[in-house]
Amino acid sequence: MTDFDRIRLYYKIFDEKNRLVNSSSGRLEYAMTMHILHQYLPEGSTILDLGGGAGAYAFPLAKEGHQVYLADLSKDLIQEAVQLKAETECENLMSCDVVNALDLGIYNDRQFDVVLLLGPLYHLLEESERQQCVSEVRRVLHPNGMVFAAFIPYLSGSIGVVDRYSWHPNQVNIDNLKQVFRSGRFQNLANAGFQEGYYPTSDEIEVLFHTHGFRKLLTRSVRSFGYGREDAIYRMKEENPEMFETVMELLNETAEDKAIVEMCGHAIYVGSKQEWAAAYTN
Repeated sequence: MTDFDRIRLYYKIFDEKNRLVNSSSGRLEYAMTMHILHQYLPEGSTILDLGGGAGAYAFPLAKEGHQVYLADLSKDLIQEAVQLKAETECENLMSCDVVNALDLGIYNDRQFDVVLLLGPLYHLLEESERQQCVSEVRRVLHPNGMVFAAFIPYLSGSIGVVDRYSWHPNQVNIDNLKQVFRSGRFQNLANAGFQEGYYPTSDEIEVLFHTHGFRKLLTRSVRSFGYGREDAIYRMKEENPEMFETVMELLNETAEDKAIVEMCGHAIYVGSKQEWAAAYTN
């Protein structure tokens, strides 16, 4: 079972919001995620940003005219969002709630046009927990509502644990390294660093959502072949803007290639809730 206290502690220490601003990898992830959202989000959507931290996506989307409900497991991150909402008078940020993704009981059936699930699937170790999470997402979505679900693909995540051993050997040993390659489950040996990680294949994610009555609209990498090259790409922006724009176009053009999805860091699934499937999933 997932240890949610370890996840809370991790996000109490780790500056997730500024990761998307201060590092080239975070900037690319944010830019490409917003690109995807702008492709698919209907104007004036009612959005649940589930696992949205301190509001890195919630505030920009609210400013664009969407009605956004922010929810996160971390009380500390939600308090940051509440403070920023007061400072910016962001009226379209409708609420900031401490919520576990396994229980969305504070929200009504069919309340939202869109659910952003850009964090919880990184951490849910048990199949039953992932099933419960997606079931709750389906419940709170309107008919034909959309889910945007981020995940860390199996190969990227597992190979990343080998890298983690190089930098933080106290977090990895032979047993948990074998475990992540055999099951996709990463359980950190230390309290520091990424906690309670689960790394599925893209096929597994697609089956998970299909089982709950979602039709796939898109599965793609968030950083594409820019993964690991982010600093060089952002240097291009300063040194050769035309080349930078060309690379960004090519990143998006190649992002659905299955090999890139599996090997290039964070990925995203976009699906539409199908009402015909209700009899099989409810």
